[in-house]
Amino acid sequence: MDERRIIESTNRRIESASEYLEGLKKCLNALSLEQIAEVIGYLEQAYREQKQVFIIGNGGSAATASHMACDLGKNIVPKDAGEHTLRFRVVALSDNVPWMTALANDLGYEYVFSEQLKNLAQEGDLVIAISGSGNSPNIVEGVRVARALGAKVVGMLGFDGGIVREMVDAYVLVQNDHYGYIEDTHMVLDHLFTDYFKALTANEKRDTIWQATPGTNGASKKGRRASKLLGSDKK
Repeated sequence: MDERRIIESTNRRIESASEYLEGLKKCLNALSLEQIAEVIGYLEQAYREQKQVFIIGNGGSAATASHMACDLGKNIVPKDAGEHTLRFRVVALSDNVPWMTALANDLGYEYVFSEQLKNLAQEGDLVIAISGSGNSPNIVEGVRVARALGAKVVGMLGFDGGIVREMVDAYVLVQNDHYGYIEDTHMVLDHLFTDYFKALTANEKRDTIWQATPGTNGASKKGRRASKLLGSDKK
């Protein structure tokens, strides 16, 4: 390949990379901070009250679900956390491949999340539905069943939010029709949520002891502090 062709190929690659990154920047800049704050609020309530968090998604969104479960389950926990330190009770329902494939084979792919939720979800738990289109039948069915069971549901969505947008308690919408941008932005949201809770646990470790009381499965129904403010009993 001569020098001219090398330069042309390099410039073409640079232009492609620049175009993609500019598109992604626009998606990030267009995010609603109010929507983000509302979704964090539901996550924080589940954390305080020690409710189970279930994350569902297909394809790239399934990978995001697994990544998020890992981040919330491990990365927010202080290094010297004890046995009774509050933690997220979180799982991605796409991770149990044998169960998923059994449900898909015997009942249909539409039910791979909803049937798991029927076994596991309880009133007040939180379901996080990650979907580019918001119209995937198994996501719609999973959200429907979650609501029927009394669980709260938040969405991380793309395009116009689809059917799921009208079914959830709160959502963050990436209003774009490029799946790459949507999925990238959902991963940024995962890390944003994780960073929020890392800061929260670090601050509370310093200023306030939040611990799950043994025998109460984490917290009271009202999500009360399980231990008092340091020094609050010193008048």
